[in-house]
Amino acid sequence: MYEIITHSEAETISFGARLAGLLKAGDVLVLEGDLGAGKTTLTKGLAQGLGVTRTVNSPTFTIIKEYQGRLPLYHMDVYRIDEDEELGFEEYFQGDGVTVVEWGSRIAALLPEERLRISMERLGERERRIRLVPEGGRFVELCKELRK
Repeated sequence: MYEIITHSEAETISFGARLAGLLKAGDVLVLEGDLGAGKTTLTKGLAQGLGVTRTVNSPTFTIIKEYQGRLPLYHMDVYRIDEDEELGFEEYFQGDGVTVVEWGSRIAALLPEERLRISMERLGERERRIRLVPEGGRFVELCKELRK
């Protein structure tokens, strides 16, 4: 596990950009946290680190948003999805980009075994605790790299 506390939105974005520098095609990140915990803010940083130039916002009602950068970024919000719905998630998970899934526990059975689980927690007005839990060897190594 890797844990960091950020003290501002800018720090959360910066951490996301740093993390993005370690990501490769086919990586799946699962974001969990209450409303306002910073999931979309972290995703903005990931997008920045991947070279996405478009504005990133929550895909709450569209379910999936796609952005082009060094690697495609697939940003999903599955809060309103039932696990039984067939929306072709596997194509994204096995695709040529990075997939970020907000509220991923709602579709746990559909997620790949190898993934990076990220939980976010509000500690104050601006402070956030970000915990990365690697699931699979690739992400264990990624977390080791983040510690450097």
